[in-house]
Amino acid sequence: MVQHGLEQVKHITAKVHDTVDYLDSSDARLKRFGELVSQYNLKERKLVLECKTRWNSTYDMLDCAIKFRKVFPRYALHDHNYKFCPQDDEWEKLEKVLRILQVSKNVTNIISGSEYPTSNLFLSGVRKIKVMLDNKVESPDEFVRDMVQYMKQRFDKYWSECNMVMALGALLDPRFKMKVIWVTFPQLFASHNASENINMVRDVLYQLYSEYVKMHHSSSVEESEECGLVCSYNDDDEESGMQELLDIVSSGEMVEPLKSELDTYLNDGLYNAQESKFDVLAWWKEKYMKYPILSKLATHVLAIPITTVASEATFSAGDRVIDPYRASLGPETVQMLICTGDWCRALHGVKRKNKNVDEAKEIFIPVPSKES
Repeated sequence: MVQHGLEQVKHITAKVHDTVDYLDSSDARLKRFGELVSQYNLKERKLVLECKTRWNSTYDMLDCAIKFRKVFPRYALHDHNYKFCPQDDEWEKLEKVLRILQVSKNVTNIISGSEYPTSNLFLSGVRKIKVMLDNKVESPDEFVRDMVQYMKQRFDKYWSECNMVMALGALLDPRFKMKVIWVTFPQLFASHNASENINMVRDVLYQLYSEYVKMHHSSSVEESEECGLVCSYNDDDEESGMQELLDIVSSGEMVEPLKSELDTYLNDGLYNAQESKFDVLAWWKEKYMKYPILSKLATHVLAIPITTVASEATFSAGDRVIDPYRASLGPETVQMLICTGDWCRALHGVKRKNKNVDEAKEIFIPVPSKES
């Protein structure tokens, strides 16, 4: 979708790339450009030179350059060798494309971040893109309408089926519960598919909960037997019904309360989070005593990533290369090394560094001195 949007302004992108590269190739040009920026009292002091294999760097380059759209024509009057200045109508097209692509960039950063967000964040991000495309497809601007129409077709193709992880993750956010799919599914799917998908998600949630109930009861019985908590009995136990009750308990056929944990969770009011960044895993940890079974289910579902590709690779249009040393390792060894590395970084508060050498180049515009 993003590549299609950038394709519509590739000739403008080429001009901006050549402009930034031209200014960066000479300190004198960059200094003169900085003087003109100061005359316009602009606070921005940075240009970005894209890495062509990473579309987020292209977005950053265009986003930074558009802030100097009034300065570039002025600079062209002072430097007759500068031939790459975009026209006013080209800047307008670029601005329209950036407003659309900004949503995709922000959502991609969230769902593919290196911090691995919980799955309750996915549905809101996908819905945000869908709503944006639906609003823009009715735009009176023919350029925007044609571009968004194609992007919307691609979106509907990829998201025509209900993503169960995304739906369950949102349901297990106490701020939303069932209301989140009542609101979002009619926007994501056609009217007849929306109701079917809502019922399907609810059925899957109850089926999954039933599986966890069975596992919980089985593990409870095993722990009781291991700890010697299954009481001995005598002949009087059989007459009093004690043996029958012990047989039921030991076989895992425990009687469920009239209202399950899942029903209680869904029927309780929505949680009103006051904190700016809500930690859904911490909430379920606090509610473990109230929802011992459902909390285990929630932590397992919320930990499922919607994608196994990190944001750096998502943005990249180039191939991901594994060096010969890592290629010789077995899959289990690689997994253990990555897991151990993540634990060590988390323990010492060290963030993962991106090893890609193909990065965008930040160019800082010099501030002219008062003497000059």
